[in-house]
Amino acid sequence: MQVDQNRLAQIALHFIPGVGHMLAKQLISYSGSAEALLKTSKGKLLKTPGIGPHTAEAIVNQIPLKKAEEELEKCDKIGAKIILYSDKEFPKRLNHINDAPSLLYIKGSANLNTDKIVSIVGTRKATAYGKKITQQLVEELIPHNPLIVSGLAYGIDIHAHKSALKNNLNTIGVMASGIDTIYPSAHREVAIKMASQGALITENSIGSKPDAPKFPARNRIIAGMADVVIVIEAAIKGGALITAEIANTYNKDVFAVPGNLGNEFSSGCNNLIKINKAHLLNSVKDIEYIMNWEAGESKANQLSLNINDFDPEERLVIEELQQFDQPLHLDNLSWKTKVSASKLASILLNLEFKGYVISLPGKQYQLNK
Repeated sequence: MQVDQNRLAQIALHFIPGVGHMLAKQLISYSGSAEALLKTSKGKLLKTPGIGPHTAEAIVNQIPLKKAEEELEKCDKIGAKIILYSDKEFPKRLNHINDAPSLLYIKGSANLNTDKIVSIVGTRKATAYGKKITQQLVEELIPHNPLIVSGLAYGIDIHAHKSALKNNLNTIGVMASGIDTIYPSAHREVAIKMASQGALITENSIGSKPDAPKFPARNRIIAGMADVVIVIEAAIKGGALITAEIANTYNKDVFAVPGNLGNEFSSGCNNLIKINKAHLLNSVKDIEYIMNWEAGESKANQLSLNINDFDPEERLVIEELQQFDQPLHLDNLSWKTKVSASKLASILLNLEFKGYVISLPGKQYQLNK
């Protein structure tokens, strides 16, 4: 199969020892493209920030390119594909997070940029109460038609996925393994259904096993993709609390379902509420109030503006800002729109004068909704 060489080069970066997602994006930015980087001589590579002798040698010997070709062939055989951070299909909510993956493997056809995304997490040892609340909240969310995200784990995670499937909502399982390895294997049947009513996604290469460090890494994707993170049951320590903590660092809205005092799997939720790291959640009405959500609304209708009334560069800026529910930094917006920071500042000032954009402290900008 014929593959765009720059895409192939971008995938190849992930098969170079020592090059993680953050460094991969930095190297692409520094070199202009992944393809240009892989064609650079060893002498020039050694002068490139972040590249040492071993990394330079791995680049010039072309082995990463061969591995990338093999990876694409493996994806093709199992009906999966790789989406890059520069692709339209890539979750835009992840693109403004520093430690986000620069590529994702996906199996399924869910829109990862749908208007409302809710991540639901909790203990692997869910009680009957926790399962009941999970089902109740998912049912209450139906009028908002959200994408339900979780980690395919035992307990609250799998019940969130099952409730979404039961209620005809798309659901995403973020995996701590390769896209070809369903973990736990007991959830294979649900995972197959999710691939047709949602998707499975992972940052891990095909064949990757779910070892311990991959789970916290998986949790940052669950948190980063969401508009809202709900913790239903959690002990005072555990993966759900890690997800909530990460979500708070990303300035995401976290909600926690309170539980009985003395109950092990209520202690984590109660403590999140106690230390003001989560909103108390009794029903979806609490989310609607905090998030200013109305049933059936879509982002396309939130702004009373006609995109065709703006010149191409203004339109580009507005369309990018429409993708996010929180402010974007000038530098981040410049990178996304490919407009220089100085020119972008002028465009934003003009849009601010017209009343379409709000300027916030720290060179942050958002649409005036």
